[in-house]
Amino acid sequence: MKRKLVGALLITLTVGSLLLAACQPTEQPPIKIGVQGPMTGDWTYEGEGFRRAVQLLADQINEQGGLLDGRQVEIIVGDDRGDRDEARRVAEHLVTAGVVAVVGSYNSDATEASATVYDAAGIVQITPSSTAIRLTEKGYRYFFRVCFLDDRQGLFAADFIVNTLGLRRVALVHDGSTYAEGLAEWTRLYLEEKGAEVVLHEAITPGQRDFGPLLSRVQESGAEALYFTAYYSEAGLLVKQMKDMELETVQFMGGNAVSNPEFVVVAGVEAAAGAIITTEPLPQDMKSAEAEKFMADYTARYEEPPTSIWTLMAADAFRVIVAAIESTDSTETTVLADYIRDLHDFPGITGPIAGYDEKGDRLGATHVAYIVDESGNFELYQPE
Repeated sequence: MKRKLVGALLITLTVGSLLLAACQPTEQPPIKIGVQGPMTGDWTYEGEGFRRAVQLLADQINEQGGLLDGRQVEIIVGDDRGDRDEARRVAEHLVTAGVVAVVGSYNSDATEASATVYDAAGIVQITPSSTAIRLTEKGYRYFFRVCFLDDRQGLFAADFIVNTLGLRRVALVHDGSTYAEGLAEWTRLYLEEKGAEVVLHEAITPGQRDFGPLLSRVQESGAEALYFTAYYSEAGLLVKQMKDMELETVQFMGGNAVSNPEFVVVAGVEAAAGAIITTEPLPQDMKSAEAEKFMADYTARYEEPPTSIWTLMAADAFRVIVAAIESTDSTETTVLADYIRDLHDFPGITGPIAGYDEKGDRLGATHVAYIVDESGNFELYQPE
């Protein structure tokens, strides 16, 4: 009799345990979102800004309970070093890791290489900073950007050079990359439309350190302005060598890949002072409620404010992805892509995102000019 009671008790306990386990909520798998960019190499500053911005926002979401009834957001970082081949490998890794969307990459060459992989896999990709026009001319369904295009910046730069600075003889220098060559070509087109003369149009080699022969040709060309459309690391060295050669009659200008405090660090404050940069408005000039909150949260987390506009653009790319997940109650990538393509009047950190065209480009464009002051700060250019 005693053995029967013990057996019955064990059966009751076992059934009760199974019922209790069945009633327990199963742990939801995380929603994986990739961040791809140059986490090492010449452009680490920008890649690190991507990572910081997205991780900050993901942590805030997780602290508030996650997405889709409690699923945590897991950020998976891929370092492509700004290199085409590495970008393709990173994209393949992130697809295998199961991401539903990706923020990145930084430069147009890396983004172009990775976009082929993501689109084939049906993964949403939003670049914060790759502005080359041809990226959205490939018929991709899952590719978007929150930045503006090279032709719009080229038009702004040409108008600024001719109508604000009153200069007519311009040297254009790029580095042969997809972004830099495209921006130089669009600027050339608009300069010539406005009656200016492009007296020199040359390419440097990425990573080049000696610009003496190039600057001699700039001087001989009679250029009044040198518009450099490549990246901040070479721009800093170029300006420093312009100072060393006392090339004071040529106004240095850089495109939006030069709008980085590292440009001043490389050039030195004395050489950088007076340089003019065309770019989207920088973080200190973003005044919306969304921008002010992000700036405050970022500064509190990292003990320094974000200084690159691409950090804010990365934050907006992530916020658009989150809005798509929340609004559609889905992580199915086709659903997310369709939502983003139909997005209207999204309150972006970098200004209102009015929507997207059929190619995945953000509607509208905003460019301004900054001048580096005597202290090495970027200040909005004010015509005299």
